Formats: sequence, structure tokens, C-alpha cells
Amino acid sequence: AVGIGDRRSGQKFCDYTGFSPDQLWLDPNAQLHRQLGLYAGLSQTWPGLTSQQSVWLNLLLMCAGIGSPGTIKEVLRGYTGDLAEIRYAVRQAPQLIGDQESVELTPFPTVTGSVFALAGGKNFQRPFELATLRLRNMIEVLGNWSTYVPDARYITQRGGTFLFDQHQQLIFEHRDPGILGFSPMMANPLTAIANALENYATETVTIQG
Repeated sequence: AVGIGDRRSGQKFCDYTGFSPDQLWLDPNAQLHRQLGLYAGLSQTWPGLTSQQSVWLNLLLMCAGIGSPGTIKEVLRGYTGDLAEIRYAVRQAPQLIGDQESVELTPFPTVTGSVFALAGGKNFQRPFELATLRLRNMIEVLGNWSTYVPDARYITQRGGTFLFDQHQQLIFEHRDPGILGFSPMMANPLTAIANALENYATETVTIQG
């Protein structure tokens, strides 16, 4: 993984998520993102505002879905869960919080996973389940903002996912179109990569056969 930030922000991220520091590279100026042509987000300069203030306004607009396609839909999915798929008799998103798991939301009350079962059961993504985890992450980031974001100029920069085989051939890529759009299959983000690997394995066997 390549993150925008410095050593302190990278270490804080690893401490919070459990991600291995050995697998994290840091790019303080988003140089790699620019070289890959990843979406930089809104970069409008607003009359009467400083460059720093313009960055913040651009971020707020993206959170509202402006210049950030799919954001509002994804925000709403955090509150509705997979209930919207009932009419199709299909549920794609997995349960995110175990029934006996506790989610710390200081300064808000701790939430127990069993609460979400009241919304309709288990083994699928229940209403407010994803929103709760997003709230936990937001509390963490806002409480340590200067550490996570040493340079606010890059807060609108979006990322991407690239998967290569052993011959350095690209077999999967996704370029984030906006906030909360880090996979073409947000209901179950890793499914897109799993499908790409399956297709690649099938094609490889076919060629070798």
C-alpha cells in the first residue's frame, strides 16, 4: 500500500488498523498518484478564500457528491445496509460486526453487535452497521487530524488499486472516482479482486492448455 503522509501518519495508521508497517510506503506529496493519473478531486480556487480554505470547501463539496460520483449513494448504503436488496432476493454485502462484538465510539456510547440484529437478522449487512464503523474511523481521524493529515493540500486526492501478476502484467485496476468509491463492487469490495484473479487463472490455464 502507498499512502499520502509522513512517518508519523503511517505509523498511526498501522497502529489503528493493524496493517503491517513493512507493507506500507509513504509518499508525502502524492507524486505517485499524479504519475498514475489518479483523480485529484475538486481543485477549484474560490474567490475570497485562501488556498487552504479552498481545499476544505472542495472537500465538503465532494462529501456532498459534487465532483464525487456515487458518494451520496454510498453514504446512504451505510445507513440502509443490504435491506435495499431484499426486493431482488439478493444480498451482496456481508455482516460487518459480530453479534458479541463491541464497537467503541468515544465520546458516544459503546455499541454491541447484537443491536443490529434487531434490524432484521444476521449474516448480511444490517442498517447502520457500516455507518457505525465509518463513525468510529471518523472519530479516530478527527481526534488525530494533524498526525493523519500533515499536509491538507492532498485531502481531496483519490487513490486506486492495481494488481499485477508475477510477470508485472496488469491484471486488475480500479481508479477511485470520488470519496467512498474505492472498489467497483462496494457491497463487497474484495470481490472485484477475487473475480479478476479467477478470470486470470482461467485464462492462464486456457493458454497453457
